[in-house]
Amino acid sequence: MSKTAAIIGGGVIGGGWLARFLLNGWDVRLHDPDPEAERKVGAVLAGARRALPMLYDRALPPEGRLTLCGSVAEAVAGADWVQESVPERLDLKHRVLAEITAHAPRNAVIGSSTSGFTPSQLQEGLSRPGAVLVAHPFNPVYLLPLVELVPSAATRPEVLDTAKATLTGLGMFPLHVRAEIDAHIADRLLEAVWREALWLVKDGIATTGEIDEAIRMGFGLRWAQMGLFETYRIAGGEAGMKHFMAQFGPALKWPWTKLMDVPEFTDDLVELIAGQSDAQSGHMGIRELERLRDDNLVAMLRALRQRDAAAGALLNAHEAAMAQPLADTVPLITVRRTVPVDWTDYNGHMNEGRYGQVFSDAADAVMAHVGADAAYIAGGNSYFTVETSVKYLFETHAGEAIEVATRVTTGAGKKLGMSHEMRRAADGALLATCTQFLLHVSLETRKSCPPQPEVLARVEALAAAHREA
Repeated sequence: MSKTAAIIGGGVIGGGWLARFLLNGWDVRLHDPDPEAERKVGAVLAGARRALPMLYDRALPPEGRLTLCGSVAEAVAGADWVQESVPERLDLKHRVLAEITAHAPRNAVIGSSTSGFTPSQLQEGLSRPGAVLVAHPFNPVYLLPLVELVPSAATRPEVLDTAKATLTGLGMFPLHVRAEIDAHIADRLLEAVWREALWLVKDGIATTGEIDEAIRMGFGLRWAQMGLFETYRIAGGEAGMKHFMAQFGPALKWPWTKLMDVPEFTDDLVELIAGQSDAQSGHMGIRELERLRDDNLVAMLRALRQRDAAAGALLNAHEAAMAQPLADTVPLITVRRTVPVDWTDYNGHMNEGRYGQVFSDAADAVMAHVGADAAYIAGGNSYFTVETSVKYLFETHAGEAIEVATRVTTGAGKKLGMSHEMRRAADGALLATCTQFLLHVSLETRKSCPPQPEVLARVEALAAAHREA
């Protein structure tokens, strides 16, 4: 049964929420009085459609249905989740949330994307404050998993539980903020870095470009996979965090930063920052910058996936939750996925080694389908590839959805033969073909041996069905 999300406000954040829900199979209703809302959301959605599927090694669920609504009441009617993403003005949020709570179903979660307001502030004057909590995401919402969930004492416990489960199902990481505080957790940390960066530019110590290089060439890489405290624990060496604290604790009293002071926000300071920022990256349009950001995030997150670390572990868990057994069709559709950006080479198309990866994944899908799955392998048996022949017929590019159709051509005794066709999902163009020959082996002796009877029966049945079709 499909779920429905209502998005109230279709700016950068609202559009990102819309894309996250829609691409995970939810129906989405959008209300935004801006006459440009459809165009703006369309631009965000186009980026998400390209980037989000590249994170995974299987296809996302079928995309939901998007409906533009003329009123808040129309958008929230029947919604399971309502996300308010209007501008950061408390009076505006009060008006919008009052209208949402008046028309949304009683069991709907009502989240606010606010960066700074507390849930108690948002709930003032509402008829149903218990349905409301802060659900603060990070841009781009369709790629970055963090959502700060902040309930108040008035928020119903079941609303928080439903919110956690829903966001996890979207591949996101709901961080339960245990107490109400202005700007929550992450933005307070970002604000501290931002203030110090403004001083460094104002005082002529560094340019905007130099500050960005200091982050992305150094601690930004560490933070991406270890955060702050794990990074400093390592800095303490074998003695750990206590040694680090003892060594660097006195520095907290030194005048290294100006965090308790704020530079005067003058026109001159704005012009200085804006001018340096234009010189740094003004040669690229906003869509180019977003695409560069998304491609870099996809590559970094996929690297973390390989290590099953940090946000990569979250992606692996989400992909495992999306897994479905193969339909017993002829041919078998063994792979549905999008080509990720880190699979392309200097020619701009998928590297030939990645074709081998796709066909290897197809063979793994057949093995799991006949019962030679992870448990079977753990029991000491498997199939090993003996011979592979690949024909490369057409270029394949990052962001393209592909499918592999597989036929079992040989299934007798120790032998398993397959033929694969890889096609572009958009137009059915044949991109590559592959024939594979595998032998069943004992992982204990590393020599060929007959499969277990139940696996052999499945292989023989598949080979017969594919031969007759």
